[in-house]
Amino acid sequence: MYMRTLIKHLECKTSSLLFKTQTRSLSHSFFSTPPPAQSQHHDPYSLLKEDPIDICSAMWVKAFSSPPVITIPNLTGFLSKFDLWVLAYQRTCAHVTGTFPPRNAIHTQILHSLLSLRNAVVHGQFSWNRKIDQYVRNPNEKPTAKIMSKRKLGALLESDEPCFQDRVVQEVLLMVLEPVFEARFSKKSHGFRPGRNAHTVIRTIRSNFAGYLWFLRGDLSEILYGLERDVVMGCLQKVVKDKKILGLMKSALKTHNPNSVRRDFNADIAWKKKKTKKGSTKKKILNENEPKPDPYWLRSFFDFAPEEASKVPSYGYCGILSPLLANICLSELDYMIEDKIVEFFKPSSVDSIWKDSIFDGCHNPSWPEFVPSSGKEKTRKMDYLRYGGHFLIGIRGPREDAVDIRKKIIEFCQWRFGLRLDNSTLEIEHISRGIQFLDHIICRRVIHPTLRYTSSGGNIVSQKGVGTLLSVTASLQQCIRHFRRLRFVKGDKDPEPLPCTPMLYSGQAHTNAQMNKFLETMADWYRYADNRKKVVGFCAYVIRSSLAKLYAARYRLKSRAKVYGIASRDLSRPLRESSNNAAPEYSDLLRMGLVDAIEGVQFSHMSLIPSCDYTPFPRNWVPDHERVLHEYIKLENPKFFCELHRSIKKHGLSLPQDEIADTVWHFKTLGVKKHQRRVENNETRNDNSHEMSTAP
Repeated sequence: MYMRTLIKHLECKTSSLLFKTQTRSLSHSFFSTPPPAQSQHHDPYSLLKEDPIDICSAMWVKAFSSPPVITIPNLTGFLSKFDLWVLAYQRTCAHVTGTFPPRNAIHTQILHSLLSLRNAVVHGQFSWNRKIDQYVRNPNEKPTAKIMSKRKLGALLESDEPCFQDRVVQEVLLMVLEPVFEARFSKKSHGFRPGRNAHTVIRTIRSNFAGYLWFLRGDLSEILYGLERDVVMGCLQKVVKDKKILGLMKSALKTHNPNSVRRDFNADIAWKKKKTKKGSTKKKILNENEPKPDPYWLRSFFDFAPEEASKVPSYGYCGILSPLLANICLSELDYMIEDKIVEFFKPSSVDSIWKDSIFDGCHNPSWPEFVPSSGKEKTRKMDYLRYGGHFLIGIRGPREDAVDIRKKIIEFCQWRFGLRLDNSTLEIEHISRGIQFLDHIICRRVIHPTLRYTSSGGNIVSQKGVGTLLSVTASLQQCIRHFRRLRFVKGDKDPEPLPCTPMLYSGQAHTNAQMNKFLETMADWYRYADNRKKVVGFCAYVIRSSLAKLYAARYRLKSRAKVYGIASRDLSRPLRESSNNAAPEYSDLLRMGLVDAIEGVQFSHMSLIPSCDYTPFPRNWVPDHERVLHEYIKLENPKFFCELHRSIKKHGLSLPQDEIADTVWHFKTLGVKKHQRRVENNETRNDNSHEMSTAP
């Protein structure tokens, strides 16, 4: 009996000791660097041979100079370049810590860890979300010799915070894959792409979507977080054939569960709502190397993001690769609709626009929003653009054509992506009712302008015309909803400003500076809206009234009128508490440098608000970096230089200044002579007619 109890006691003791040693080893392995994976034979400094920017530029040039139909069999060579890994580490540090470390300031131990991480990725030994044995850790994490408790270890393993080394690998994959697919993406896609943003969408609508009667607005946001792994990998494998890249992407998508991602997305929204209701009054103390949070004006502007721009894709452990993967999948929809655009086009000689070709635009490129009136028969044409998971199709034709296009899109999405869409996600609206896209409303109105043009004889002709004008205005109702969600106003029809309580403990100079940055950003966001003055004036009124109420409560002035009376309309004069009469004057403190200068709240008068920017947008517009790439590739082509050499030999070398001088000289000499000849001819004709009339 005694022997049996002794054996049980020993079993319990050994099991507890075994668990403690396992916990101790796990905690030590978290705070210690794993052994290098095949990096002991290489010196990291000997592998730093090239400039990573030159490597990335070479990849972009190679991708844009290759035909878009070829596949990429091997990308491991770029994946193995250690210079890209160092650049990825620098960019990850800039994202996490807020500072971009110089290349010569990176410690030798970190370079060895990066080399181990690179070898692990290249040799297939890397696994995502490895939070215990990390090759490269966050520089803000301080190593410690303390044993981690079981509770903390479990919380660490179950946390959703991404690993630092996962972000480094994602940066490298993004640098390798982005140029490959950017050269193949459609020009109709504007979301999550370099050089393109919501402003390019609005300018494209203003330039290319005049004349369309029916609009098909689609919401495919389920693709941003609801696609299966096989669908994403199938779209990726059409271009990339490298097994190591595909293996990394497949392992990153392995844990992807659409239902869990959707639950996380909804939980995030619910958490934000809960946070806005209760609010947090505790002040957070930052660590020594912890980056500062975004300022209040920037967080407020991010909350103004429209629905189309607020949804960011998320696929498993892909992280910053998720927007690229979403565009890769949705590019197939772009190609399908572009083919439908060519099939749909049927020109009509009676119509005022697009009479002959699909690329013909309005009769006046400097005023593309105006479309002259035409006959009963119109050209059948459609156009398309996409921003993230939302797209807009303009159709010039009957409503039945829009219904047919919607049916084909539903069938394509069900066949290619496995998504069952209904008519509520693909709405058909007429231009007369107004179409809302990116918090802007697209509509039209009939106008009767006076058109002035130069005829063939050089005479200026004025003609009264009639037509429709495309109008792109900012949605004031959406602006009010955003302000109400941020607790700047209350009510819908007649919104009443509320005090800006988050800036309660900030000084007047700091508060005015923060709100000025917010108003400048809002004025830039509504830059291409027809009612820019109206909506920015409303934003300035809300901000100014909110600050006036805040100052009235802080300085005990009881009303906004008293605040405006002391601080003026733009709140630029200093306010102080009435009980503190012994305090020195603000001008004296400002002269001594003890206080900051108070900036007045901008746009206090309507005349100070800038007008809408009506700069014409080219129809075949491309971003600046793509235009530079095409020019560089053109200059590298030897055929271009041969043709240029032949033209110089044949016509000679002429500078633009010489051509302008010749044109001016010909106008001064030949133009005057022609005018003199015309006057002489008119005089001879008058003399002849006079002689004929006086003859018997």
